[in-house]
Amino acid sequence: MKVRIAADASRDEASAIAAAVAEHVGERVEVYVGDSDDPTFVESVAEADTDDAGTDDSGDADEASPTEREERLREEIADIERGGPEKYRERLAEQGKLFVRDRLELWFGEDGLDFEDGRFANFDAWHADSPEVEEYDDGTRLPADGMLTGAATLDGRRVHVAANDFTVKAGSVAERGVEKFLRLQQRALKTGRPALYLVDSSGGRIDQQRGFFANREGIGKFYYNHSILSGAVPQICVLYGPCIAGAAYTPVFSDFTVMVRGMSALAIASPRMVEMVTGEDIDLETLGGPDVHARHSGSADLVADDEEHARELVADLVTYLPDNAEQKPPSAETVAPAKSPGGLDGVVPTEPNKGYDMHRVIERVVDGDSFFELQPEYGREVLTGFARIDGRSVGIVANQPAQRAGAIFPDSARKAAEFVWKCDAYNVPLLYLCDTPGFMAGSGVEKEGILEAGKKMIYATSSATVPKQCVVVRKAYGAGIYAMSGPAYDPEATLALPSGEIAIMGPEAAINAVYANKLDAIDDPEKRAERERELREEYREDIDAHRMASEVVIDEIVPPSDLRAELAARFEMYETVEKDRPEKKHGTVL
Repeated sequence: MKVRIAADASRDEASAIAAAVAEHVGERVEVYVGDSDDPTFVESVAEADTDDAGTDDSGDADEASPTEREERLREEIADIERGGPEKYRERLAEQGKLFVRDRLELWFGEDGLDFEDGRFANFDAWHADSPEVEEYDDGTRLPADGMLTGAATLDGRRVHVAANDFTVKAGSVAERGVEKFLRLQQRALKTGRPALYLVDSSGGRIDQQRGFFANREGIGKFYYNHSILSGAVPQICVLYGPCIAGAAYTPVFSDFTVMVRGMSALAIASPRMVEMVTGEDIDLETLGGPDVHARHSGSADLVADDEEHARELVADLVTYLPDNAEQKPPSAETVAPAKSPGGLDGVVPTEPNKGYDMHRVIERVVDGDSFFELQPEYGREVLTGFARIDGRSVGIVANQPAQRAGAIFPDSARKAAEFVWKCDAYNVPLLYLCDTPGFMAGSGVEKEGILEAGKKMIYATSSATVPKQCVVVRKAYGAGIYAMSGPAYDPEATLALPSGEIAIMGPEAAINAVYANKLDAIDDPEKRAERERELREEYREDIDAHRMASEVVIDEIVPPSDLRAELAARFEMYETVEKDRPEKKHGTVL
């Protein structure tokens, strides 16, 4: 459509007429002013506010140089990205640490974050042109308020990222940084993507605590949000420095925590505060270094040798996990086992009390080099970790006969319970490899809460709704078969190797309990020993896997060389299984 208007009409009037007519008639409109043969404006529904190239004196936008306004903005961004005072950045090298933006480049490539939120946080309070800063002082620098938040791509996986800038008041958090962190958590819940926390923080900024400490939307909301996110999306934390007091809770609330040797520490209070409260003179490494939390508290799932190693560990970890609780774990190409399944039977000793390393069983069952062990130094009587079988992600809970005969202690029970709970939350099927004399007995473990810890392990196993398979590798005595998802615990299969035994207790203990008086009545030591041997063999025949299979207590006795193929077929068959549990608010055990 062509429209001609009066010669004295202004450009603004011509533009308005063109836009209005184009919207009304729904087609292209050419507006001619006065007697002009060339249209002053050409307007269509899809081209609102577009001037004709012949009359637009602003130049081609694609070829134009940035304006002074844009250049000024880029200078402000570059200033923010320099971080805190230069003297603090220089000290990072002495500590063996990267500057936070260099760290993001290590993690995600040259461009770092895909995008950043809140980069200008607190800008008005510190930058050179601020009316609140009479003279620019490097000591007043609070770029991004010391907290970087945004999104990034980790080896093809999109993740939300929060990272402290240690050059800004030792990575401490205050009002604007707290707000940014809270928003990141809320966005992770909305998108259903993992949250990665790169923590290097001294905690709350004490001299600026008004406005963020006790507020409804303050730092305390971090841990509320961690709780809401728990089991919804994976939360992964890497520690790059001493995390004390409030800062220490993000690592322990996360699903997986990595500490870096020589850098990380985690404690409810600083050594100075500990000495004030208790009189104990202790250094930070002894109080809460990586060895403390990897071996004793269980708060560290993994310990990295350096920053590069930390990145490698997390990149491996996420390959076993889905983005959120609504998805299935990613699969991978099938890889042959590191060791031949044909050698499996030779790994398992015939004698029930002889130790061996369960890793030697695992490496003959799972895809080559796929066992990703978690908490290897904590509760060492039980192994926990992710692996793949025929390309499928599985979580493994395995007794470790090389450590205290594979008996379950309080630490190992808690370790197993928490791992099972995480696998169930993120839809990772479970494989239990059982070879245990049961839960440990004695006054020491009673004081450490063996019953409470054992209850948690049994509860997690009972409540898990993911596909489960239990393999009785050798002995399954006492309540150990319960905790290891035996026949009564709704596994998709209970399998046994020919070395398998299931019993209330082992032969020696059973004979002592039942026949003690009769054996004591035998005076001849040789006859007594012979009678003990006979009773032991009779007892073992009664608890043998063949008897259990004959009574259909277990589903199948599997030739050891076939175990990997058997498990792969069963995990494939049951990958869509859904299990109902009673409707209730939640249980009361964990």
